[in-house]
Amino acid sequence: MREPICYVIGAGELYPAGLEPKVGDWVIAADGGYRALRALGLRADLVVGDFDSLEERPDHPNVMTLPREKDDTDMAVALEMGVKRGYRTFRLYGGTGGRIDHTLANLQCLTWLSRRGCRGELYGENWTAAAVTDGALTFDASHRGYVSVFCQGDRAEGVTLRGLKYPLDSAALTPDVTLGVSNEFTGAESSIAVRTGTLLVVWYR
Repeated sequence: MREPICYVIGAGELYPAGLEPKVGDWVIAADGGYRALRALGLRADLVVGDFDSLEERPDHPNVMTLPREKDDTDMAVALEMGVKRGYRTFRLYGGTGGRIDHTLANLQCLTWLSRRGCRGELYGENWTAAAVTDGALTFDASHRGYVSVFCQGDRAEGVTLRGLKYPLDSAALTPDVTLGVSNEFTGAESSIAVRTGTLLVVWYR
């Protein structure tokens, strides 16, 4: 049975492939993401933001207005709302492009989700990113192209790559090495696992 998904749409560049909410899913617009959703003819269940991107408070029945001076981004607050509501699977759209610091912040949000037992995917123009903590990501045989692995934190122990062009077996990765960049899918089922620590995984569609 398909697990319910929390979709979060930000004000960045939007590549909507796969943005198809079903019954039981929850859709959050983070600030300017509200405008993007309306352009696609999709409904937001909640709108969160300080509305510096949208430039006005939207006319919507469920709005959480945030102060402009705050410790978290609008996207981060939206994800927190999704976790509090009980969702464990997240898809982030409109979270790339524009200011690179916001893209990096959204990649950090993937780590935040992963360390709370959730799975989040951030969608760029032709790539997807996800994080995994003390566990594994698996890919079916349909995946093609490049996949890269980065350590998030001081150290990732027991990194094991299976079914990829360049395998690893119980390796250690640190954030100051590039060993995990530009691996490749082989047309077989594959997996990326870490025994202790967090990995950021980026693959091309």
